[in-house]
Amino acid sequence: MKAVGIVVEYNPFHNGHLYHVQQTRKKTNADCVIAVMSSSFTQRGEPAIVPKWERARMALAGGVDLVVELPYSFAVQTAERFAHGAVSILDALFCEQLCFGSEHGSIEPFIKTAQLLIYKKEQHNEKVKQYVRQGINYAKAYALALHDIGHDTLDVSQPNNILGLHYVKAMIEQRSNIKPETIQRIVAHYHDQTLPANQSIASATSIRRFLQSDHDDVARYVPHTTYDTLQTYRHTYTTWHDWEKYFPLLKYRLLTMNVDDIQQIAEVEEGIEYRLKKAIIHATSFHDFLLAVKTKRYTWTRLQRICTHILTNVTKKEMEKAHENKDATYVRPLAMNETGRAYLQAVKKQMALPLVTSVKQMRHDAIYHIEKKATQAYVSILPEPLWTEALQREYKTPPLR
Repeated sequence: MKAVGIVVEYNPFHNGHLYHVQQTRKKTNADCVIAVMSSSFTQRGEPAIVPKWERARMALAGGVDLVVELPYSFAVQTAERFAHGAVSILDALFCEQLCFGSEHGSIEPFIKTAQLLIYKKEQHNEKVKQYVRQGINYAKAYALALHDIGHDTLDVSQPNNILGLHYVKAMIEQRSNIKPETIQRIVAHYHDQTLPANQSIASATSIRRFLQSDHDDVARYVPHTTYDTLQTYRHTYTTWHDWEKYFPLLKYRLLTMNVDDIQQIAEVEEGIEYRLKKAIIHATSFHDFLLAVKTKRYTWTRLQRICTHILTNVTKKEMEKAHENKDATYVRPLAMNETGRAYLQAVKKQMALPLVTSVKQMRHDAIYHIEKKATQAYVSILPEPLWTEALQREYKTPPLR
C-alpha cells in the first residue's frame, strides 16, 4: 500500500480541507492518506475549537484514512520545530510522499529554497540576528535574511508557504525518503476574517470567528459531518474552546507567579515576563492583554504560544528534555478506517517508533508528560461533571474506528 502524509490542524475541518484531501489522493495516487494532526492546541498558540477526538472524527468522514497525533511539544512551536516533528512521525509511518497546501502551488521553489537555507545556514542565521537586533520581528527578519542570501522565488510571508518550506527542509535534514508535493490553496486565504458570500470555501479563521460569535450557520463552508459534529459537541459541552474562555485561568496564573517563575516558562525570553506581569493587572480580556504586551519583536502568534505555555505550565527544562532526540518518540493513532487499520497492520512491525494505543505505554515519556499537562489545561474550562468526563477521554478513549 502506498501512503501519503498530510500535516493538519482541522480547526475545524472545512471544505478547503476536503479539497486538499481529495486532490492529495488524486495527485499522488495513494492508497492511504495519513494525517498527522495537532492535539489540543495549535501551532499559533490557540486552543483548538473542539477536542482532537472530534476533529479526528471529522477527518475520517472527510476522506482521511488514518489520523495520528502531533504532540504539544511539536505542535505549539515555531514552524521549524512543528515541521520537524510532523515529518519524523510520517517518516516512521513509511509515507512515500508529503503533500501540503501552499499559496505558491509549485514544489520546485520550496526545494531550492530549503537547500539554500541548509547550505547557507550560518549566514542566514547571522542575518536574522542582525535584523532582530534592529527591532524587526522574527518572521520579517527571516524573510529579509533569506532575500539577502540569494533567495527571490518563494514568498515566505505567506503562512502556508513558510510551513511548506520547513516541511521540505525537515525532509532534507532528516534524510527522509519522503518526497514533497504541494497543492495550491484556492479561494480563501489563511488569515481571512469574513465568510465569502458566494463561495463554499472559507478560512478556518473566519469559520471560528463566526461560531464564537454565537452564530452556527456555517453549513455552506463545511461538510455536513463536520457541521453535525460541531453541533453535537456544542450541545453536549455547552461551549467552544477559545482564548477568552481561558483568560481567567491565564490571569490567575500570571498574578500568582513571580517574574522568576515566568522566566522559566518555554519561549519566555528577553524580559517579556515583566511586560506580562505589568499588563495582566489591568487587562479585562485576552485580546486587550495581548494588545498591551505586543511589540514589533513579539508578534501576536509568538505571544499566544507563550501564553499557552504559561497556561499549561510547560517549562524550558521540560521542553528541552522532550526534544533531547529532536524527533518524535512514539506514534499515537487517534482514528482510522479499515484502510488505515490495514496499513498499520502492514507496517507496525517495521516501524522505528513504538505504536501506542494506550497512554499507559507512555507514562514515562517526556513528550507525553507535556501532552498530558496540555490535555488537563484544555478541558479545565468545562463545568463539572463534564470536566472530569472530558479528562477521562484522554486516558480511556481508544483510536476511533
